[in-house]
Amino acid sequence: MTEDSKFHHGDPVPGTPIIEMKNIEKHFGSVIALAGVSVNVYPGECHCLLGDNGAGKSTFIKTMSGVHQPTAGEIFFEGQPMHFDDPRDAISAGIATVHQHLAMIPLMSISRNFFMGNEPVKKVGPLNLFDHDYANRVTMEEMRKMGINLRGPDQAVGTLSGGERQTVAIARAVHFGAKVLILDEPTSALGVRQTANVLATIDKVRKQGIAVVFITHNVRHAMAVGDRFTVLNRGQTLGTAQRGEITPEELQDLMAGGQEMVELEGSLGGTV
Repeated sequence: MTEDSKFHHGDPVPGTPIIEMKNIEKHFGSVIALAGVSVNVYPGECHCLLGDNGAGKSTFIKTMSGVHQPTAGEIFFEGQPMHFDDPRDAISAGIATVHQHLAMIPLMSISRNFFMGNEPVKKVGPLNLFDHDYANRVTMEEMRKMGINLRGPDQAVGTLSGGERQTVAIARAVHFGAKVLILDEPTSALGVRQTANVLATIDKVRKQGIAVVFITHNVRHAMAVGDRFTVLNRGQTLGTAQRGEITPEELQDLMAGGQEMVELEGSLGGTV
């Protein structure tokens, strides 16, 4: 997937960011994981958060999604100061996270996984039973919207490809009202075709006006769908660039520490 990809890249919507993180610090005892990180995300944009392993990406998104409380700094959601005590507060506000290791049960059907924790019920006499018909219909419809045609909603999740499982998780978050969708390394363990499918899904979600925070260390994947790019390095923001303002090579150098990469490439006699 090259920089001149088939995806449409609109400018960020002017106005108020849906979520804004200002000067976020997070300390774990004497360890400073985040040292004053600032990022904002607008509705309908894909904001890529890039950084090498240990850059602070995971700590930052855990702070954004209510898993960690910041040691210092402010969080604004839809223009209002916001404090998340736990992930349920963030989910209630409309912030959904799709983790790298998906919380799915492989032997259960797609529709049961889709509605896990939000099971639709129908009354049969005095009993409340899982409404299979409704769950199956909605699952098929939502997956079709994302470009995935399932054999059937009762198909086991374990029979899907990695990219299709990511799409199930994304479609589930969108269906249950996500305003901000945080994707933690969604393409890290996928092949070329599956990666292209996930990137196409991200593009569809963005076009619905949902803000997407795409965490990755793969510059090519970020360039395929990103509108803005923020680079983290050792818990600090190295800067945010609009699409068209920065090349893939410049992004890669920022992530890896520039001069170190040049020296490594020179010693190896090629590009890294």
